[in-house]
Amino acid sequence: MDMQETTNLHDYYYDLPEELIAQDPLTDRASSRLMILDKETGQVTHKIFKDVIDYLNPGDCLVINDTKVIPARLIGSKVDTGATIEVLLLKRKPDLKDTWEVLVKPGKKAKVGARISFGDGKLVGEIIDIVDEGNRIIKFEYDGIFEEILDQLGQMPLPPYITHKLEDKTMYNTVYATHNGSAAAPTAGLHFTEELLAKIEEKGIKIARVTLHVGLGTFRPVKVENILEHHMHSEFYMVDEKAAEIVNSTIDNGGRVVSVGTTSTRTLESIAQEDGHIQACSGWTQIFIYPGYKFKTVDCLITNFHLPESTLVMLVSALAGREHVLDAYKIAVENKYRFFSFGDAMMITDTKK
Repeated sequence: MDMQETTNLHDYYYDLPEELIAQDPLTDRASSRLMILDKETGQVTHKIFKDVIDYLNPGDCLVINDTKVIPARLIGSKVDTGATIEVLLLKRKPDLKDTWEVLVKPGKKAKVGARISFGDGKLVGEIIDIVDEGNRIIKFEYDGIFEEILDQLGQMPLPPYITHKLEDKTMYNTVYATHNGSAAAPTAGLHFTEELLAKIEEKGIKIARVTLHVGLGTFRPVKVENILEHHMHSEFYMVDEKAAEIVNSTIDNGGRVVSVGTTSTRTLESIAQEDGHIQACSGWTQIFIYPGYKFKTVDCLITNFHLPESTLVMLVSALAGREHVLDAYKIAVENKYRFFSFGDAMMITDTKK
């Protein structure tokens, strides 16, 4: 494992040909490729995602993020002028009914008091405040159930590097997505099918569900040379008694905690006690994990391939060592793996199988 920990942004760069950025999801979720990376030796093995079960042992637990991406992209028009305005729902304000923090394009037309109509008035929003980074607070008026109206009018807010239109909305959600609230998918989970999860449970691996609502900040580029100066985005999480019990008993019985995705990892490590145990709770996390970080709860990680110089590459490097990760990414590029949200997966593990 490389011990020299670096806080220099450019040390997390790798060269990615654009044609390797996956534009469309696979119809058979579990047929994507899976790279196994041994975090101790850096050794790489090439598999298919459904083989992940061979790297999970009875007594391990799999921690999944059951957040659900909402069709948060709304195209509307300004009530007085008819000018087109695009609104992206970022997060619901828990203390105010039907009120959201949003991103608005073009911003200059969205002053406080402006009213925007969506779907010929099925949904109307009024801008009531402007907050940091130019985001707006918007209050919605509608008849019926907000989620159903959103389903009719909204589009999935795909990441900026995906240019194709998503034909099937459900493909940008995991099969176990339950709690509405994300602006982006916890993409490592997209590879699992109901059938694969059932087989994993049959083998004696417990599944713990946590919730972290993924914000668009997850795509925010790191723009500072010294990564310690990066302002980390904040995301809301919920962990219940059942999930805490599964994780804690796994640790007590000597099993491994296998986190599905960087979002599940950030949730667990945000609430971990020194001995790795967790308690049921909810709150906002801004945890930033980069090399030098000592993991308390998470032993192994299933994740996709992330953007160069992103906080996600830094998190993965903290678990497996930066040089191991960059070597593995180089091999992935040579072998034409598919990258980012709709791309292939990697499992960072240890050889103690």
